[in-house]
Amino acid sequence: MNTKVLSQDNAAASAAAAEKTRGGTLKPLPEDALILIPMRNTVLFPGVISPITVGRPRSVAAAQEAARSERKVGFLLQKDPQKNEARPDDLYWVGTAGQIVRYITGGEGAHHMVVQGSSRFRALEFLEGWPFLVARVQYIEAPAEQEGKLEPDIEARFLQLKSQAVEAIQLLPNAPEELSVVVQGVSSPALLADMVGNLLDIKLEDKQALLETFDLKTRLDRVLHFLSERVGVLRISKEIGDKTKKEFDERQREHVLREQMRQIQRELGEDEDTGAELQELKKQIEAAGMPEDVHKHATKELKRLQRMGEGSAEGSMLRTYLEWLAELPWKDEPQKPIDIAEARHVLDEDHYGLEKIKRRILEHLAVRKLNPTGKSPILCFVGPPGVGKTSLGQSIARATGRKFQRIALGGLHDEAEIRGHRRTYIGALPGNIIQALRRAESKNAVLMFDEIDKLGQGGFHGDPASALLEVLDPEQNVRFRDNYLGVDFDLSRVMFITTANMLDTIPGPLRDRMEIIHLPGYTEEEKLEIAKRYLVKRQMEANGLTSADKAIADFQLGDDVIRSIIGDYTREAGVRNLEREIGAVLRHVAMQVAEGRAEKIRVGVEDLHAILGARRFENELAQRTSVPGVATGLAWTPVGGDILFIEASKVPGSGKLILTGQLGEVMKESAQAALTLARSFVPETLEKTDVHIHVPAGATPKDGPSAGVAMFLAIVSLLLDVPVRSDVAMTGEISLRGLVLPIGGVKEKTLAALRAGIKTVMLPKRNEKDLEDVPAEAKAKLEFVFLERVEDAIRTAIGELPARAKKAA
Repeated sequence: MNTKVLSQDNAAASAAAAEKTRGGTLKPLPEDALILIPMRNTVLFPGVISPITVGRPRSVAAAQEAARSERKVGFLLQKDPQKNEARPDDLYWVGTAGQIVRYITGGEGAHHMVVQGSSRFRALEFLEGWPFLVARVQYIEAPAEQEGKLEPDIEARFLQLKSQAVEAIQLLPNAPEELSVVVQGVSSPALLADMVGNLLDIKLEDKQALLETFDLKTRLDRVLHFLSERVGVLRISKEIGDKTKKEFDERQREHVLREQMRQIQRELGEDEDTGAELQELKKQIEAAGMPEDVHKHATKELKRLQRMGEGSAEGSMLRTYLEWLAELPWKDEPQKPIDIAEARHVLDEDHYGLEKIKRRILEHLAVRKLNPTGKSPILCFVGPPGVGKTSLGQSIARATGRKFQRIALGGLHDEAEIRGHRRTYIGALPGNIIQALRRAESKNAVLMFDEIDKLGQGGFHGDPASALLEVLDPEQNVRFRDNYLGVDFDLSRVMFITTANMLDTIPGPLRDRMEIIHLPGYTEEEKLEIAKRYLVKRQMEANGLTSADKAIADFQLGDDVIRSIIGDYTREAGVRNLEREIGAVLRHVAMQVAEGRAEKIRVGVEDLHAILGARRFENELAQRTSVPGVATGLAWTPVGGDILFIEASKVPGSGKLILTGQLGEVMKESAQAALTLARSFVPETLEKTDVHIHVPAGATPKDGPSAGVAMFLAIVSLLLDVPVRSDVAMTGEISLRGLVLPIGGVKEKTLAALRAGIKTVMLPKRNEKDLEDVPAEAKAKLEFVFLERVEDAIRTAIGELPARAKKAA
């Protein structure tokens, strides 16, 4: 195909020159030439009448010349609709020729025309010399169709297309009914294909591809493909629309029925109940003692509720909201006189020991007695499980004459659990704090936040730890705002108590707002007293063992039995497992009583094996430390103190240090420092020897610097081939200069040594002041050696160094 393409500048210049030479008149067009108008967003099909608007100068000139001369005009689609001056290369060269049926000049440079497409054409050569696009073209005539003589494959596609086109029109929401009649009356497959192709909501490139498809059967297949996709979309849209309309009609019907029912009830005088309920709600609001701004807000909402329909969803939500406001404890309740002696009696009755905590509670009561308007403290009880943190909160409430509510924070990850949900959500409720105060029916209650160290991490639900900052700050909680209430509530009279197993996981700003009180583990004597005073009695009641039964009238668990349970069957900081084992013993007694097998029942130490099984804990210190290279260390854990065996061994190698037992980075560095320090005390060369340090219980992660002394003594014991004393345990960080540095958790570690049967505990010299917190029983039963340098540890645990070692040191 021979083509000649003109640039925009050449075309404009030639048009201007031609107009000048002819005195403003255009030279005639060749017979096979066609005036062309580029289209931005429209593809015209043969046989289709379509409105077209033009505004570009060249397009306007082309339209005016075609209308004046009554010539056909050709329409070509632009490849890029953003270009204002389209060149031949910017156009598709297959288009539709049509006749301008009507031409109207509009305002602002827009010209409107109605065009009827007649036939397809292909541009062969673009011509110059006119102020608009002109090209020689080749018309593509459709094959002649004789009615009733269609080929079978064409006729089948024609009928299928007609059927789908009618279905698509019926699915359209605003399609005129006459359109289906027009489609049914089309007898030409080519005309129907072009008509449907023009109406399809598809990309311009796809419409251009349909226009360029000259083979009728292929064109019908493509139109059927596009139409099938659109019909599927229209079916789904109609289903969604029908469902929406049905739901709307049902709601409208429900509203009408409710309104009719209301009118009927009014005629029957049955709407008095609703008025009575609103009057009762108004009385509750008046009697609630709300602050002035809250009362004003509640009254406004009540008036809005009275204007609403009884059956409206918003009315139900508003009624629930007003009930919450009316039932909260807004008033300052008169407090009973504070009796310090009675409070001390209650605390001593419920808990054994814990003198520091009891003193702090009594101090608070004394301050409150002298200053009733003062703010309540925010206490945080930190200690291992089973030491009585939660039950202590209940005792505080009883001693202070307040109501007690507990809120579990373990795993809480949603800020709305603290601050409440906004009322815009269906099923919204206030946060746990407001709910607890409603249950307590007093804002002078004791609120316990249990397991505050196990709060969930913040995410897209918000950060609950940050939400607690406002609650636990005495300067801010005077005006605590719950998202559901939307008004301020005074929390300054609430006594907040929190519990935790460890402080490390509590965020710093939150920890800073609380007064930390540590609850260490109990000694054996304290456990014995707790069991005798509380646990045995509670388990006897739980197992139905009362003194009314003759068989157990004089029954009691002896001290030797309880001590055996403590030492042989439990090893814990608290008393939770101890109570569980006592319960097992008493269930055995309950079975004997129920079966009537004995007139008088007693349980001795020799019976524990049959009831509880073999002893679970034995003193393995002597066995494990009877060989060189083993030392007993002391460790702190979130569940209390524990003993830790450090084992060292040497094997042929290349002087490497091997560490096993799932040790953390700090503990690995302590082991390296211990080996380096030990080499300065023992002259033995280790160039061809590997030292292996292992800490048993390999499945448990371990870290921290306090095992430095134990690792050092294990290595020295290994190299000197002298065992460490089995009744000695130690803790302390070491330096490369041989100094013993202070550590934490002295009380917990000391109690762990006492439970394990240790006789001598070695501590850093700078931790001597921490013995004030150690129970007197532990200090009486243990010998304490305070270390300034590692030589002090060697003398106590191993003995005097051999002469060769002294020389090396």
